Amino acid sequence: MKLATFRHGDQVLVGVVDAAAKTVSPIPGCTDMTALMGCAEIRPGGETLALSEVELLAPIPHPAQDVICLGINYYDHAAESDSVTGKSDNVPKAAIYFSKRVNEAVAPGAAIDSHSDIVPDLDYEAELAVVIGKAAYKVSEADALDYVFGYTILNDVSARTIQTVHSQWYFGKSLDGFTPIGPWIVTADEFDVNSKAKIQSYVNGELRQDSSIDLLIFNVQHCISELSQGMTLLPGTIISMGTPAGVGMGFNPPKWMHPGDTVSCVIEGIGELTNPVR
Repeated sequence: MKLATFRHGDQVLVGVVDAAAKTVSPIPGCTDMTALMGCAEIRPGGETLALSEVELLAPIPHPAQDVICLGINYYDHAAESDSVTGKSDNVPKAAIYFSKRVNEAVAPGAAIDSHSDIVPDLDYEAELAVVIGKAAYKVSEADALDYVFGYTILNDVSARTIQTVHSQWYFGKSLDGFTPIGPWIVTADEFDVNSKAKIQSYVNGELRQDSSIDLLIFNVQHCISELSQGMTLLPGTIISMGTPAGVGMGFNPPKWMHPGDTVSCVIEGIGELTNPVR
């Protein structure tokens, strides 16, 4: 099942998407994706609308907490980082976690703010995002996927100089407009997170990242279990699983994004998240 948050007229609603038919069917009385997670059964019941009649929003427009992100979590991106940093081995021995502040997630089709007055090196990162559906505390890896509501796509937009100057990633990844999410959430029962689903990104139609989610260094089960040993992962928590090789900083010379560009992040079995840069 594909679940979207959208605006129709002056209402914000949650509904079930039929991607093939390009329609969405509202779920009666539901205006919030996180609240929907507590429902025993999800049933559309409103008038079916064409996607062209509605404005898709990020599935969770205002996350209750910072997004939990993973750094250097694909083997190919670790090798790419070797070439950029000059280090001999960037493969981490333990998962690298950091947080990304999100005042408002950028909707599918909405603009990424380039902050070009302070950001000379705007980069993209296509990532698989995991959405927790029920409170997880001290869960095992064997049970971890039982706590997943679904999966979506997140573009971890990054300001590389800011990220480097401050010797940490929070500021350079948390500027307003740096977190596109969408286009919808695919429920956990319809997406095999242990598959070889392709993950790709394109800038102005040029293929930049081309990998698969089985190349994660630390998988979804590991991260949910590990994080939950000391903190409660509440419903609506978003964990962004890191990005593969092919980011702008990995090219020689680097391929940064600029106002007027369009970036698309694609994950096989989920969909495509496309945003212009302004």
